[in-house]
Amino acid sequence: MRRAFTLAAEGPRVGDHARVGAVILAPDGTVLAEGHHRGAGTPHAEVDALMDLPAGGAAGATAVVTLEPCNHHGRTGPCSLALVEAGIARVVYAIDDPNDTVHGGGDRLRDAGVEVVSGLLADEAEAFLERWLHSIRTGRPWVTVKWAASLDGRAAAADGSSRWITGAAARQHVHEQRADHDAILVGTGTVLADDPGLTARGDGGELLRTQPLPVVVGDREVPESAVVRSHPRGLVTVPGHDLDAALRSLRPHGVHSVFVEGGPTVASAMIAAGLADELLVYLAPVLLGGPGLALGDLGVGSMNERLRLDVLSTTELGPDLLIRARPSRSTP
Repeated sequence: MRRAFTLAAEGPRVGDHARVGAVILAPDGTVLAEGHHRGAGTPHAEVDALMDLPAGGAAGATAVVTLEPCNHHGRTGPCSLALVEAGIARVVYAIDDPNDTVHGGGDRLRDAGVEVVSGLLADEAEAFLERWLHSIRTGRPWVTVKWAASLDGRAAAADGSSRWITGAAARQHVHEQRADHDAILVGTGTVLADDPGLTARGDGGELLRTQPLPVVVGDREVPESAVVRSHPRGLVTVPGHDLDAALRSLRPHGVHSVFVEGGPTVASAMIAAGLADELLVYLAPVLLGGPGLALGDLGVGSMNERLRLDVLSTTELGPDLLIRARPSRSTP
């Protein structure tokens, strides 16, 4: 199963799919074939592995898969049926697929006389597919909120200037995080004030191979001359200020994860609404003072209402410090 996870990790991290790996074992435990899902529209991991075997080569074998084999006709046929037709005798998978339109592969296999074992390394599968599972289960994408600030919590100087608080290493890390999410979201205020491109770029300014879908939320019009209108993925605009509804509206676009980089207004609203699943805070060793706070009102009126965080990691990026945190699950 851990080998199947390694294979799954070779698939694209972003896109409208789950990363899945599969290993086909002979009755004596010998590896017959391996496969993984390479993205939407490509063969699923089980079929990818079966394609490496001759006709009848999987008869009596065991398939080890990181996610329950699918049971529906989409861009590809149901993997559960492919496994039955290949003569697989036993299927071991980590977790059930939470998607109602896909779930049921395990039952289909059992009905066909295939031995099915589920739950192997389930905790590791939950962690590996965390963002995708969250999106399917809640109906809204995983949200990462990012901001950069001085040590005294300012995102801009008194005159409004904000470039650059952090150094080159931190800024490049941000671009890598953009590429690691399906979409990047800002408010119309950020577009009008900064005219950002919202692309993911390399340290030489080149576009990275994977680009997030740019999303702008708010009622003000995005100018025709705005740089973001030239984004290689196009532009999605969502009117209004209901952030939960805005996030849910991205599902038809195949968005399972969103990188929020929209300034204090959007960042604060996401956190106050309980929509932030992870925070990336880049701290620079400078002091700015003044009114340019990185966050605004979070709805915290007293210390008893403070929002607790669990710090997952701290990383030095040149002179700067990255703090990765999540809303605390522990009891105050």
